[in-house]
Amino acid sequence: MAEPQDGPKGGDDERASRVVPVSEGPFAGWMTWRSDEGFGGRNGPFYFRLDPDGGVRCAFQVEAKHLNPGKAVHGGCLMTFADICLFAISMPRRGGDLAVTVSMNSEFVGPAFEGEIVEATGQVLRAGGSLVFVSAVAKVGDRPVLNFSGVMKRVKARG
Repeated sequence: MAEPQDGPKGGDDERASRVVPVSEGPFAGWMTWRSDEGFGGRNGPFYFRLDPDGGVRCAFQVEAKHLNPGKAVHGGCLMTFADICLFAISMPRRGGDLAVTVSMNSEFVGPAFEGEIVEATGQVLRAGGSLVFVSAVAKVGDRPVLNFSGVMKRVKARG
């Protein structure tokens, strides 16, 4: 999974080149991952931005490819989005450190449908030497869709 950075200037040049700014459409001013960049890039597009308060907001617009047979967002899509959100939300506390997911918990609270925009916000509950604990919620407007939390482990880049 691509590690989100604070725009193309964040992290080393190789990792920063995986992230691209969005210049038009409903996510103008946000960042996304190149569509050829790993699982999340191919299953999105998923977006993130830094809010003025220093928090991180993540989002995606539901497309037909994200739906289950009941025409709501597939749970696997929501969990993929949540996993990516854990990385993005923890990014400011991890700095440039890479991370892997140690654990993730999720509760499906309600559906999201084609055309809707799902947004997630959260907080870092604790950031230790190697583990970062995150709690978040994804919503469509004021309607909760997914409650999730996870633990990220900082790792060294492989050479």
